[in-house]
Amino acid sequence: MKTSKEAFGSKDPSELPEVSERPRRNINMVAGTIGHFVEWYDWYIYGLLAAVFSSQIFPSESPFASLVAALLTYAVGFVVRPLSGIIISPLADRYGRRLILTLSISGMALGALIIGLTPPFATIGFAAPVLFLVARILQGISAGTEQQSAIAFMVEHAPANRRGLFGSFSNMASGLATLAATGAAAMVTSSFAPDDLAAWGWRIPFLVGGVLGVVGLILRARADETPEFEATALVDHKSAWARLMDLLREHPKALLQAAALSAPAVAYYTWATFLPTYAKLTTGRDLSSTLAGSVIGLALLVVIVPVCGALSDRLGRRKIFPIIGAIGMIVLFYPLLLLLNQPGFGVYVLVSASGWVVLGIWQAVYPTIQAELFPAAVRVSGIGFAHQIVIAVFGGTAPLIAAAFVGAGQPMYVAVYMIAIVALSLVVYFTLPETGSRGGRATVAPADPEVLEGEHLLSEAAPGGIQAKGSGS
Repeated sequence: MKTSKEAFGSKDPSELPEVSERPRRNINMVAGTIGHFVEWYDWYIYGLLAAVFSSQIFPSESPFASLVAALLTYAVGFVVRPLSGIIISPLADRYGRRLILTLSISGMALGALIIGLTPPFATIGFAAPVLFLVARILQGISAGTEQQSAIAFMVEHAPANRRGLFGSFSNMASGLATLAATGAAAMVTSSFAPDDLAAWGWRIPFLVGGVLGVVGLILRARADETPEFEATALVDHKSAWARLMDLLREHPKALLQAAALSAPAVAYYTWATFLPTYAKLTTGRDLSSTLAGSVIGLALLVVIVPVCGALSDRLGRRKIFPIIGAIGMIVLFYPLLLLLNQPGFGVYVLVSASGWVVLGIWQAVYPTIQAELFPAAVRVSGIGFAHQIVIAVFGGTAPLIAAAFVGAGQPMYVAVYMIAIVALSLVVYFTLPETGSRGGRATVAPADPEVLEGEHLLSEAAPGGIQAKGSGS
């Protein structure tokens, strides 16, 4: 992040230090990344273990009916997400990214603890599914505010020529969270006898998630606010509602583009939370072995995302990454699910890893592109409005729709459904502007006048050099 004198072409930029010094920048990145990891670990573990605890919390005449009830409760969290994304995201643009991120991790951790500590239906009756519903609502509110706030937080703290890399950290963290959640699910399913696993073993990953949430809360409470938000806050005092109206009126094209960038999440959630169950239901594979195979594929994703994010700072973002990633999904998903009919652990690993490669290429850059589409005054609102609606419609229902296709005897429709949504997104990707830059652009969004004006006011108030408050000078 450059100072306003540098942004306005000062002849001697060395007079002013960078707004965020490297040690504090690194601390902020750790706080954002670890907090994001905890958020999504708690989110994903539910879908991965739904087949285990469903009969304990949602008893029914058949295991499949219990699973559907558990997945419907899982989907409730996604239904809540767009509401919190629309209502709370403008508050992050008005009062700061750090505050909202601190609140979001608190709600996610509390939800995980409620799930981990809720007694079974046999003990407390209908209170058990009700408590699960309350927990998922809490987690839905938290998740609905987390993604866009974390993206803005990390991209705005990044150096101008490394925004692709820093923006990729959000999805690297979610990949690590999925990896950790899948690993935890694999460990408990393989370590406990079936009766012990169903009775109490499945609770351990949820309790671990709640404890990790406390660690993330402490880190986020000590993090700095972003310099770009602080500069904008000096000149823009609009209410959260007014910001939302400005967003809808002035940035409709950017909202559509941001939504299309998020839409392949239908494939992400299918691969992350339902692929092991899909393999179990369609081919009879053991759940613990499929979870172990998914861990191997996810490890590849975690490497691909930051590598592609860093490359986008040199090569540009639009032409290579979202487009190539989307084409890869369209070409590979059907044959990969078809290949899953062949026996063997190695086949499952190949299918899982191949899907994660193309998903990683897409995931690496879309957060940074989304951040660069919107000015700072409406950045969290813009990403949140587009992303959370899309996630609720496509992401949250993905495991449920996949389960319905499998239950209807048409498992390959899962691939057709994912391909159709990704293909529609690809059409929009060709309209994206090239937001990558090898140079040191002064603001995250091109020509963000409010940020530049705010930094100019800061420099006038502190002649001889500025350090934005909270930047860790």
